[in-house]
This record gives sequence, C-alpha cells and structure tokens, in this order.
Amino acid sequence: MAAREAASHQHYPQGTLYVVATPIGNLADITLRALHVLALVDAVACEDTRHTQQLLRAYGIDRPGAQLLAVHQHNEAEAAQAVIERLQLGQRIAYVSDAGTPAISDPGARLVAAVRAASLAVVPLPGASSVTTALCAAGMTQEGGFVFSGFLPPKAAERERAVQALAAEPRAVVLLEAPHRIEALAGALAVLGERPVTLGRELTKQFEEIATVPAKDLPAWLAADANRLRGEFVVVVHGAPVADDAGEDLRVLKLLLAELPLKTAVKLAAEITGTSRNTLYDAALAVKKNPG
Repeated sequence: MAAREAASHQHYPQGTLYVVATPIGNLADITLRALHVLALVDAVACEDTRHTQQLLRAYGIDRPGAQLLAVHQHNEAEAAQAVIERLQLGQRIAYVSDAGTPAISDPGARLVAAVRAASLAVVPLPGASSVTTALCAAGMTQEGGFVFSGFLPPKAAERERAVQALAAEPRAVVLLEAPHRIEALAGALAVLGERPVTLGRELTKQFEEIATVPAKDLPAWLAADANRLRGEFVVVVHGAPVADDAGEDLRVLKLLLAELPLKTAVKLAAEITGTSRNTLYDAALAVKKNPG
C-alpha cells in the first residue's frame, strides 16, 4: 500500500525495460518505487527465477512462473531478443539480478544494450549497490573518484600483475571477492604495505563486518577469526598517496613571472607542470600582490 501511494502517481510507459535494484542482503533495503514496478510490470526478467520468486513473495508479490524470464550470464544475448519481442508488443518488463544493481557486476548490461539498440526505452530504478555501500563506509579523505575493478583474475600470476597495476592508482579501487578466494586476494594485496584497505564482509546482513587495515596486515586480520572467511566481500583499496607538487609548481611560476607577462607565464607554467591555468592564475595574482 505504501509503495502504491508513493509511486503510483508517476508515469510508467509501456514497451519499457525497467532495470530494478534489489537488496544486497537486507530485505528492508528495497525502494517503494521498486516494489510498485515489480507488481506493475507484465513480466520480470531475472538472473535466477527461483531466487527472484522467493524475493517477490517476501514482499507479498506472487507471480506465476510464466511471468518470470531467465536472463543470466550464459543466455543473456539470446534471451534479450525474447525480452525485446515482448517490449515491442507494448509490455512492461522489469529486470533484476540476484542482488544489488543489475549491469554493474551482475548480468544486465547486454540486455540493456540490446534493448537500446532496438530503439526501446530503458528506465533505471536506483537502489542498493555493494560498491557504493562499501565506499561510503571506507572513510577515505582523498579526492579523485574511484575505479570499479570487480573480481581480479583467479590465477595467481595474473592476480599479482593486476595488483601491481593498481599499486600506483591514485583513485580508490573497488574489488569483489568470494569467500574461497579472499585469503589469496589478501596475500596478493599485502605487497601494498601500509596502503589502507577497507574490507566489507556480508554488507547489510546480520553479521556485517567492516574494517580498515594496512594492506600488509590483511592476511593476519583474516586469520585472527575463522568467521572472517565467511560471506561475500567488497574490498576498497584506498588511493595511492599523490605527491604534493604545489611547491615546485610555484617555483616554476615565480621564475616565469620574473621574465614574462602574467598571462604568458601562467600559460607556460601550465604546460610545464600540468597544473590547471585557473589554479596557476590565482597563484600568480597572489605572487604579484605579495612578491615575498
């Protein structure tokens, strides 16, 4: 009733694919709009029909099996055509993965691309995501955004090369890992030394655990409690420290200002240091005002 009252006044066009985020663990983390759409649509395409049937029933939505369409990583390209045919008939179709936001790490991207290629509408319904859930709990202070890398390669040599590649990444890197490989991932990340790593285990569930430790201490942290090897993991490798080049930028700018007009000095300083012209222009004005 609450979902209907909150969301029914909006327009839900026919012939549209609704990409619906579902909880990553806690059933209470569903949106009212998602509940309304899941009850409204003509059919629900899903990663696992049995799992989705149970999820819908938990919210009091009971659909016959014929209205649940299997669209998963092994059949997504072919199943997308069946979804498109239904959309072309004017049906509303929702797509859900087993947990979280579809098309990020879960299936859905190929389906969305195929629907768009057929010039049909796609409407996203935002909601739970393990990626943003982990990031907001990591408490990082640096700016610069993040990179989502998902699962690193399972083979040791390839995984080590992947870790070496992210060692100098100034942005945070979000990884996913299964319980049977978390120790191997922790061992690979240990080479990053003091680099902070936030590990989120069983996020939003009863036994949720979130901890931030230096990368070198990850193996020992996991080994300290057998329960820490259970559940699904989201790992946030904090960004590598960025060297502070402000002093060198200012030195270059002052040398140029001593010989050149302000705008020319700023232009050359930007080309030499890579710092933005606006930043250097403000610095140049400050230098002119206070040469000391």
